[in-house]
Amino acid sequence: MISRQRAERDASLAGRASRRWRDVQPVVVRAAQTTIPTVWGTFQVIGYEEKVSHHVHLALVLGDVADGQPVLLRPHSECLTGDVFGSQRCDCQAQLHLAMRTVGEEGRGVILYLRQEGRGVGLINKLRAYALQDQGLDTVDANLHLGLPVDQRDYGIAYQILADLGINKLRVLSNNPRKYDGLTAYGVEVTEHIPLVTKPTVHNARYLSTKRERLGHLLDPMTRAPSDGVDGALPPVAGGADLG
Repeated sequence: MISRQRAERDASLAGRASRRWRDVQPVVVRAAQTTIPTVWGTFQVIGYEEKVSHHVHLALVLGDVADGQPVLLRPHSECLTGDVFGSQRCDCQAQLHLAMRTVGEEGRGVILYLRQEGRGVGLINKLRAYALQDQGLDTVDANLHLGLPVDQRDYGIAYQILADLGINKLRVLSNNPRKYDGLTAYGVEVTEHIPLVTKPTVHNARYLSTKRERLGHLLDPMTRAPSDGVDGALPPVAGGADLG
C-alpha cells in the first residue's frame, strides 16, 4: 500500500520540478516537420528533440491551434508494447486511437506523443514489472518491488512544446487527474476534462481496476469486460490506497 505521506511527498517534489521547468530556457527544439495521412485525418507532425538527451517527442497537430481558444489535447506517453504491438495488458493503443479519432472528428487538436515509456521508468523496467505482474503483483506493487517510482512522468517537456505551438488553454483527453494537475502546475489553463472510455478486455481488466482504485483514474467501476462469454464489472483491488 502506498502511504498518504509518500503521495504528499511526491506531489511536493512535482511542484518544485514544475517551478524549475518554468524558469529554465527551452530544452527542446523543433527538429523536423511534415504531414502524415491517417484514417482520422491528415495531421501535421512536428518532431521535437531534447538538446541534451536527444530524445524525440512528437506533436500531431490538426487545424489552427494557435487562435487562443481552448485546444483539444491528448498527452500520450509512449507505450511500445501497446501502441505498436497491440498488447492487451494495457489500454494504451485503444486510448491513442480513440483520441486521434476524437481530434479528427472535431477537426482541431493536438496529440502529444511523449517519450515516457512505462510511466517514465523505461521499457526494460516496464518489462521487468510485467514479469512481476505475471507472478501476482499489480502494476503499482510491481514498480515498488523493483524500487521504482509508481509514476515518474513529468510534463515540463509537454509544457514547452505547447508554448512553442502557441497553446495555453486546453481541453484534456485523459482519465488520469495527475495529467490535469501536471499541466496546470506550469500555468496552462485546463478548461475541460474529457475521459477516454475504452472497453476493458479479459487481459487488462485488473490493470484498469488498479489504475482506478490505487492511482485515482476516472474509470467507471461498472465498465464491462468480456469473461468467458459473459460480461462482468471491473474487479475490485484489495488493499489499494486512492492517490487521486
